[in-house]
Amino acid sequence: MRADLHSHSTASDGTCPPAEVMRRARAAGLDVVALTDHDTVAGHDEARRALPPGLTLLPGMELSCRLDGHSVHMLGYLFDPAHPELAAECARITGSRVDRARAMVARLSELGAPVTWEQVSALAAGGVVGRPHIARALVEAGVIDRPGQAFSPEWIGAGGRAHVARYALDPARAVALIRDAGGVSVLAHPRVPTRGWTVPDDVIARLAAAGLSGIEVRHPDQDRSQRAELQALADRLGLVASGGSDDHGELTGYRIGSDTIAPDAYERLVAQASGGTQ
Repeated sequence: MRADLHSHSTASDGTCPPAEVMRRARAAGLDVVALTDHDTVAGHDEARRALPPGLTLLPGMELSCRLDGHSVHMLGYLFDPAHPELAAECARITGSRVDRARAMVARLSELGAPVTWEQVSALAAGGVVGRPHIARALVEAGVIDRPGQAFSPEWIGAGGRAHVARYALDPARAVALIRDAGGVSVLAHPRVPTRGWTVPDDVIARLAAAGLSGIEVRHPDQDRSQRAELQALADRLGLVASGGSDDHGELTGYRIGSDTIAPDAYERLVAQASGGTQ
């Protein structure tokens, strides 16, 4: 059984519609795929309608969090999307994303970059807007050659000339909301530097005590030594060692299925949920 528990679609900042994500997941030999768009479950219905035979959709989401000024991402699975508090927080986060993107576009304009909100909005195509949409707009405008170049101090990288902060949840609050909605939470890519910072072991231990179910051990941007460290930490804290490709379509080289969770770990994770359904 091969299960990739981290993927994105055009419902947030991926480049493939949910239906295409499902097709690519099955073509990659997956038996289970989680659609975990940023702060939204908007792609789930389309994904379910497009499920190829033999593929199971694990409904999920990647919640935006912040701790001591640092970005933290929390994966949630099998929660009730209608849970009032969780739904309200997602609405607040996505609204803040729009305000932040508009402010970034204004700063880019002041810096001489010919990017407009209309461009960025069109690239988002009704999905949750994120910095990758702005990065793609910068490429279209000829300001940079590749989207990755936008995430630098010169443009929209953390602390960059056009960077703007936005609302995000405290990670312990995110864990509690997901749990209260009947789901399970997994800390995403804790050893991938975000704003020059990785999630310390003591923070992960506190989140485990608060109800965190797992940590993402297998991720394309975490090397062998980092995976070994995280596996040992998961064992020590009694957490599920999760895994996923964090596929964003074209932006990440169509890597769905490149990293997966171990079958026994998957069963252990799903067994902890009480709210949502597959």
